[in-house]
Amino acid sequence: MPAACESVLEDIEDIVSAEDLKPHDRQFVRKNVFPKVRKRSSQKNVQTDDEPPSDSIIPGVQKIWIRTWGCSHNNSDGEYMAGQLAAYGYKITDNPAEADLWLLNSCTVKNPAEDHFRNSIKKAQEGKKKVVLAGCVPQAQPRQEYLKGLSIIGVQQIDRVVEVVEETIKGHSVRLLGQKKDNGKRLGGARLDLPKIRKNPLIEIISINTGCLNACTYCKTKHARGDLASYPIEELVDRAKQSFQEGVCEIWLTSEDTGAYGRDIGTDLPTLLWKLVEVIPEGAMLRLGMTNPPYILEHLEEMAKILNHPRVYAFLHIPVQSASDSVLMDMKREYCVADFKQVVDFLKEKVPGITIATDIICGFPGETDEDFVETMKLVELYRFPSLFINQFYPRPGTPAAKMPQVPAAVKKQRTKDLSQLFHSYNPYDHKVGERQRVLVTEESFDSNYYVAHNPFYEQVLVPKDPLLMGKMVEVNIYEAGKHFMKGQPVSDARVHTASIARPLAKGEVSGLTEEFRRAPQNGTKWKAQPSAEIPVKTRLSSWMALQLPWQQEGGGLKILSVSLALLAVLVMFYYRGMKTEP
Repeated sequence: MPAACESVLEDIEDIVSAEDLKPHDRQFVRKNVFPKVRKRSSQKNVQTDDEPPSDSIIPGVQKIWIRTWGCSHNNSDGEYMAGQLAAYGYKITDNPAEADLWLLNSCTVKNPAEDHFRNSIKKAQEGKKKVVLAGCVPQAQPRQEYLKGLSIIGVQQIDRVVEVVEETIKGHSVRLLGQKKDNGKRLGGARLDLPKIRKNPLIEIISINTGCLNACTYCKTKHARGDLASYPIEELVDRAKQSFQEGVCEIWLTSEDTGAYGRDIGTDLPTLLWKLVEVIPEGAMLRLGMTNPPYILEHLEEMAKILNHPRVYAFLHIPVQSASDSVLMDMKREYCVADFKQVVDFLKEKVPGITIATDIICGFPGETDEDFVETMKLVELYRFPSLFINQFYPRPGTPAAKMPQVPAAVKKQRTKDLSQLFHSYNPYDHKVGERQRVLVTEESFDSNYYVAHNPFYEQVLVPKDPLLMGKMVEVNIYEAGKHFMKGQPVSDARVHTASIARPLAKGEVSGLTEEFRRAPQNGTKWKAQPSAEIPVKTRLSSWMALQLPWQQEGGGLKILSVSLALLAVLVMFYYRGMKTEP
């Protein structure tokens, strides 16, 4: 790919491939065009429109494999991209070998995640697969050497994944990295009512906002997701309603910091949550995502009331990262250990049995042995049932990467010591013999059990009875492990069917509105010819015509203006070539 094709515009990077004819040469080609006579074939070999040739590059007929790394927010983005592609006609496959294109949705939190991403790109290229990149890695650093010449879909541009895939299949490099804005104000991202394929048809992941208000010195995600931008409450409530109408029985609220929700649009998290619980049907549950201590402190009273609601899990993920105030200051976490303890102590008092999950980074630059001892004491004090232990990895471009580093051996030992402490206690032993209400939503990793969660979002394994899936049942706890309990359904207990509709089948596209179903009849879905056989201006016109129903609110104007400008340049070179020719 020529270097000129890699210059990133605000919107479209490249829609002309290296194989395309130059305007100067096009007049000579016209003299050598001959009609192509199609030979009649026997009925046995006739190929219908539904079965294009195996080497076809007609958009909308290829198989696509999607791989997502990282957080719930990223997983939700991956589900939306899969839904749009499937709704447009592409086949989403679980088999990477049979796929024509790999859509790789990356995570930039840790070095290992980016290493997996980079290795997958290399493997795709070795297998002669088309590649589209998504997620936080290319959004944060699109000019990295190993990303050159590859198509990228930005984290706020996932509603245009069909365009990027179509152009990539035709051999073009397309990069959409812009921000969603309304009258200059940054929006939360793509629309929430896009078609979607849920990984689990019973669970809906809703991103309530993107970005955050912090500037943590170790965080690379901020470079990709940016500052806080929240979705309006009414859009989030509508999305929840739609999910329940499609058979969902559990909703996860996610973002980079749910506690900061609404600060940019004049509202707050408790206001949103009270509106959401109004539309949750009996037998369905809501799970809150991660919140940083500073933004939950001012809402403690209201949050305690919400977490006591029978249709909200008494669960909260509050990352502490370190129990040393000096380390927290170097991290720019904007709270002290006392703030974290205040939040945890208050919620434990007001919400009996609440599950508090937290994160800890071992070996942050400048962390002393004394600092680490304080962190160990904090874990010993609270005995968190869910603890995410992370060895520090310096991420390129972050302030923490430039700080004096803790030796690798020390980081490794501290991570080991903290892990040993975490595994030294069993948080569920005292619950054996209890009778609990649980919601069954998925299958265990080993396929031997169904996975359910009790009101505190603690994992309970139950027998694989298909009648239990998607239901809320009562069980007797008869065994406990480090990360789970096992329960036997009570025979005389009432079973709640949470959903108000039949759940979608696995792989079925959600959110297919009548607006989209009419689109093919209205000419939205177009058939293209192989790109090498079409003049550039014809393909530009086709590309401009590709306006999917969920993109028609303003996005088409940007495509139209950019495409017309490029068309004008091509026409100018065409006539200049004619004038200079002897």
